[in-house]
Amino acid sequence: MESLLSPLVIIGGNMVSTDNLKESIDSFLEILLTSVRGDCYIDPEFGFVFNNMRFEIFNEYEGTIFNSSTTETEEDKKLYSKKVSGNSKNINTFATDLKQVIMKYEQRLTDVSATMSYVRDKRTIYITVTGVIVETKEKYKYDTTLKIWS
Repeated sequence: MESLLSPLVIIGGNMVSTDNLKESIDSFLEILLTSVRGDCYIDPEFGFVFNNMRFEIFNEYEGTIFNSSTTETEEDKKLYSKKVSGNSKNINTFATDLKQVIMKYEQRLTDVSATMSYVRDKRTIYITVTGVIVETKEKYKYDTTLKIWS
C-alpha cells in the first residue's frame, strides 16, 4: 500500500506517494512535532503544544518553562509545571502530551511511547517515539532533536 509523503509533493497534477511506510510516518511526525498548536485553522488542536512556548524562558535547573505572562490560568499552571525531560509513562511531562497527540493524529501507529531528554551542555532535546506499525505489526522507532531557544 502506498502512502502520501509529507509535506505533500505534486508532480504533473498528481500527489507523490511512497511505498516506504516508515518514511511516510516519519515525515508526518516531523510535521506534527514542529507545528504550533492553533496554527491549523481546520483543526486548532493539531500540533505539539511545546512549540507554542518557543518564546518563553527555559528554566534549565528545574527542567520546566517559565511563564512570562502576568496572568496565569489553571491551565497555564498545569502546562508550565510540566517537565521537559521524561517519558510518556510519567504524568506531568511534555512527553505525555506528545504521546497523546501522536495517538490522536497518527493512526498508523499503536503502542506509542515517547521520551524527551534535555541535554544542557548541547541545549538540545532528544526525542524518541516508539510503537508498532498497525499494518505490518513491525516495531517502529523515530528519533529527532529540538534545539532550545533561550
